[in-house]
Amino acid sequence: MFWNLEAMRDYGLRATDGDIGQITDVLLDDAAWSVRYVVVDTGSWLPGRKVLIPPRAFGEPDTATRAFPVDLTRDQVKHSPDIDCDRPVGRQQEEALYGHYGWAPYWGGPAAPMWGAPMAEPVPADYPATMKTPGERDPSRPEDTGGDPHLRSGREIEGYAIEAEDGSIGHVQDFLIGHDWRIRYLVIDTRNWLPGRKVVVPPDWVRRIDWATREVDVDLTREQVKSSPEYDPLVQLDRGFEEQLYGYYGRVPYWI
Repeated sequence: MFWNLEAMRDYGLRATDGDIGQITDVLLDDAAWSVRYVVVDTGSWLPGRKVLIPPRAFGEPDTATRAFPVDLTRDQVKHSPDIDCDRPVGRQQEEALYGHYGWAPYWGGPAAPMWGAPMAEPVPADYPATMKTPGERDPSRPEDTGGDPHLRSGREIEGYAIEAEDGSIGHVQDFLIGHDWRIRYLVIDTRNWLPGRKVVVPPDWVRRIDWATREVDVDLTREQVKSSPEYDPLVQLDRGFEEQLYGYYGRVPYWI
């Protein structure tokens, strides 16, 4: 089962002793393509404040009440480090957050599947050498202010243009998130090229993201995308569709 970010934003969060707010966004790592934090607006409970909650705190969602349980108390959330979610998140802030909850950080310890037992999540082998430890300054980016340049808002990337090898094919509309909190697919709306059609592209096929021009370059051609399996957001994406998708492109599936 996959969760799309758009649907997650309709869900509230419930601590062990009461509600704490509503999901508004996620911060994702565009090198590992994993969700690192869920951004929560605490609403009338803590007016004017947003908090970051690591995925490892989340339990199985209740679709009837449209809420995710989190293994935290309201007091823990209330006294968590005050982090400006609209600015780059630095390593010291991340260390303070994990230290507050008494957890090993994702860059040196366990991560958690969406709702299950903790699992190890090593830093990918192809993670940029200057960023082997997320949050460190990247000397190749003079504009880096100490925040992790690979930690990005999912909401920010929505709307970015998708550029194939031979031209534009649409824009990022949404993300499909797996049980391991990895971004498994970018949902692409091709309305300006192929009206009424949506497709999905695995992040492994993304060659680069240009933050200045708000573009995502993919390792595909327009003709390939034009004839690719169509994605229906009203139908749950299953393994059968995934096999069809990877088979069409002749690519090795992520689960092999």
